[in-house]
Amino acid sequence: MTTPLVVGNWKMNMLASEACNLAQSLADLPVEGVDVVIAPPFTSLYAVSQIIKNTRLGLAGQNFHSELKGAYTGEVSLEMLKDVGCKYALIGHSERRQLFGESDAEVNKKVHLAIEMGFNAVICIGETQEQREAGETLKVIETQLCRGLAGLSGESIAHLAVAYEPVWAIGTGLNAAPEQAVEVHKFIRKILFETQGFSVKIGARILYGGSVTPDNCKELLSEEEIDGALVGGASLNFESFYAIIKSALEP
Repeated sequence: MTTPLVVGNWKMNMLASEACNLAQSLADLPVEGVDVVIAPPFTSLYAVSQIIKNTRLGLAGQNFHSELKGAYTGEVSLEMLKDVGCKYALIGHSERRQLFGESDAEVNKKVHLAIEMGFNAVICIGETQEQREAGETLKVIETQLCRGLAGLSGESIAHLAVAYEPVWAIGTGLNAAPEQAVEVHKFIRKILFETQGFSVKIGARILYGGSVTPDNCKELLSEEEIDGALVGGASLNFESFYAIIKSALEP
């Protein structure tokens, strides 16, 4: 049985003191049976890492540059993330793609680097409202997934999670109906294990992201095809994030 994975993406929210307070509350939780990962802003990573150092909580970087070092003012490298205790990295979040023009080729380069560096890579894919209405959802998913994972070895999937996050559901209060999410998750598995040739035995966790809340998480996470959640706004509040974590534990 696959261990559920719940990732809290705090985005550009919370000062270091606030991030530490939330991390401390989460660090005290019994989270046996689910992998819980938090992705604070860069400025809070080190302080949070000290709080969760001897706990089961994982730490993730929200983004990183595709080079390990160099004259890239304002950027953060994977070596820097590793140095502060990160073992996970988000790659290709829709906000990075939509707002900062991150391409599938850039995503692919980052995925390769993250796996080479021993990180657990969480690659994000998803369609816009226009693409869904045009019936292009599966085509978009296949393109982003195949281009993003191009050139990876079969064993790489052990260090990979795929987060399906329909762009139209992020920060809008909308979310994909369970049957919509299940359709895409099944398609992702087909691409991974048939088209890409990864080993089913090794497996990969496929998460749902897109306005995940305590109100809809139980219905979504009870689906066999959904292995966890990438949580945005609801992860900024202890009660709501804990409710989602508990839902991932329930059969």
